[in-house]
Amino acid sequence: MLKVYAANWCPHCKKTVKFLEENNIKFDYIELEEQPQETVKLIIDANGGDDWVVPTLEFNGCWRPGKVYRENELRKDLKDMGVI
Repeated sequence: MLKVYAANWCPHCKKTVKFLEENNIKFDYIELEEQPQETVKLIIDANGGDDWVVPTLEFNGCWRPGKVYRENELRKDLKDMGVI
């Protein structure tokens, strides 16, 4: 299942979640600030190793680093990842 590592204060996370819900894409929402350091380290690594960026997505070992919400780009990335 698609995992969405996000923060509740992040507008791009909220838009990403709304897109997923509106398109009936199942996902697990993971509030990153509540996760153990090992999980945060995975997100930092997925985003180039300097800091964590949200929303970061993971599906079957395929990562999408945190990005500004752009619907067309998100849709393309989800297709490339095999989510849709």
